[in-house]
Amino acid sequence: MHLGKTIILSDKKFKMTVYIDKQNKRVRIEDYLGSLSDVLDRAEQLAESEKADKLIVKGRREHFTRLLEYGYSFEAAIDGFFLGSDCVFFSKFFSQERKASPHWIQEDGIIKSVYRLAEPVQNITPPVDYVMKRMQESDADGLSHLYKEVFQIYPTPLNDPEYIVKTMREGTIYYGFVHNGQIVSAASAEVDLFYKNAEMTDCATLKEHRKHGLMKVLLARLEAELIDNGIFCSYSIARSLSFGMNAALYQLGYAYRGRLVNNVYIYDKIENMNVWVKDLAETPKFGQ
Repeated sequence: MHLGKTIILSDKKFKMTVYIDKQNKRVRIEDYLGSLSDVLDRAEQLAESEKADKLIVKGRREHFTRLLEYGYSFEAAIDGFFLGSDCVFFSKFFSQERKASPHWIQEDGIIKSVYRLAEPVQNITPPVDYVMKRMQESDADGLSHLYKEVFQIYPTPLNDPEYIVKTMREGTIYYGFVHNGQIVSAASAEVDLFYKNAEMTDCATLKEHRKHGLMKVLLARLEAELIDNGIFCSYSIARSLSFGMNAALYQLGYAYRGRLVNNVYIYDKIENMNVWVKDLAETPKFGQ
């Protein structure tokens, strides 16, 4: 089982939370306080010692130009991520291979096509033999089977029921559709209660069930749950090469905010990921 680890580093001039992700050969600064230059120096030393190809900074918008000044590249943004203040993703690469992006033009075309789609479709009603439910710990086996079937490689070990149970206990909300006793579609909201944001993630539907718009219904239900809990910053990170997932987010009212280059190993290769955001305070209640 591949799991990253989160560590806290501090000195007289700074304190930061860093995620070390060996599976995806990257280091990510999740949060920081104090001297930005000291934070970046220490993070670069860590990335080098961990033999990471990519260092990511979840920066504050007010540090945008300073991050450029330190040689980092802007990739994407999430509106309202830090208790209403915007997050900006910056990166630095440590290998030419990790920076190269052969599908960039194709991915630009996918975004262009997505924005040409019709206005969002409201009130999708799946067939009656599809039952939506909030997933419990007892559903972890069924969820792991779904994820195993949909993804060859995934950034987190969702093929392990114990890992799914662990995330549930840490506050991740899962919803899914059951068809003839089998979980055929699922999605989750990974909630950050401190900064009041949530990532819509772990979206998977078995191929033969993809024509019913199940994912849009699940994401709308998760959004309603977040609103009830006072969380209004919702975002999702979708495979840049997946027209279907990017289209689903656009049609749910999410806005494109950039692309994370060679971010994670997913399916059978390392992939670029698109960032989509939504202000749930502007969203009608589920079912309205």
